[in-house]
Amino acid sequence: MTDKKMKICHVITRMIVGGAQENTLLTIIGHVQKGHEVVLITGPSPGPEGELLKNSEFPEFEILEVPELVRELNPLKDWIACRKLKRIFKERQFDVVHTHSSKAGIIGRAAAWKAKVPFVAHTVHGQAFHRYEKSWKNFMYIQAERWAAKHCHKIYAVAQAMIEQCVEAKIAPRAKYKLVYSGMDIAKFLNARPEVELREKLGIPARVKVIGTVARLFPLKGYEYFLPFAHSVANVCHNVHFLIVGDGPMREKMDEKISRMGLEDHFHFAGLVPPDEVYRYIALMDMLVHLSLREGLPRCVVQALASGKPALGFQLDGTPEVIIDGETGYCAQAKDVKTVIASAVHILSNPELAERMGANGRKLVAEKFDWHKMADILEREYLEHLKTRGM
Repeated sequence: MTDKKMKICHVITRMIVGGAQENTLLTIIGHVQKGHEVVLITGPSPGPEGELLKNSEFPEFEILEVPELVRELNPLKDWIACRKLKRIFKERQFDVVHTHSSKAGIIGRAAAWKAKVPFVAHTVHGQAFHRYEKSWKNFMYIQAERWAAKHCHKIYAVAQAMIEQCVEAKIAPRAKYKLVYSGMDIAKFLNARPEVELREKLGIPARVKVIGTVARLFPLKGYEYFLPFAHSVANVCHNVHFLIVGDGPMREKMDEKISRMGLEDHFHFAGLVPPDEVYRYIALMDMLVHLSLREGLPRCVVQALASGKPALGFQLDGTPEVIIDGETGYCAQAKDVKTVIASAVHILSNPELAERMGANGRKLVAEKFDWHKMADILEREYLEHLKTRGM
């Protein structure tokens, strides 16, 4: 490994409490600790999803906010953001510009390419195009991604499924992609133990089983399936309660539906939890159920497996890469809630199976998802490319 110290810039639309944002922050921390100069450029991060940078402790690095770098399509703001990024890239003379998320990926790659940054990279955390999106939108997203792919040197993906989808959509040749699993701070999850005081604070009775989920209360995050799932499981297993970790615009409608089902006493909302506290809540669960219809690779599933909890989900995107059917949990076909219900009841009634799945999950996560490994892989990637450019 060379001693070369790089000037690296990461670009993302917003630093909310989310998987792509945690991935980006941990990558930055890893590279700052190696002595590299790292700058983060982000747009504003308002809203109920929280602000990751206010809830985390990290070594000092420069953060620039570009107000026009927004998630929503806005031609004027997008044009201004691109001009501002290009100017910053030219002035700062970065060795590497690494973009994250679809919108920042399009604008950031365009600006970095025009500024002739030596290495322009992008990470696919999840697809803008997917089977549940309108066809005209998918067409637009795919065309934009194809264009952006021509304006970067390498594309990383957090799941092999993301690469397969991109290649199938002819975004770029397979050789342009590399799988880099989304690392996370798994030590706390591997060592997590349930806290009686936290359980009492949430109002969860002492002797009940707990099925949990961790996701923003947002469309396509799976709550339209989780609630009917919970209703059916509660009818079969009366000693089961449900813990939801997350917040968002769907909370009011979810409360209304839970009330109509007569399950108010069985549901417990933790609200928005800082990333470094999530392990405490997963430790209270006996099982995690993640029924999202749009995912890169679900971090909450990895965290649950690290905590020794079996997980259930749909066979979509990167989920089957961590929920190994029959080994770390069960995967059902998308929207097949009946199979998820049957799988949950089966695990709840077989403690030895749950324990074996939990042990398998811990082993899988420990081997693949430590964040230091992710940061090291990306550092090597940057250095190797710069070396080919004689830098």
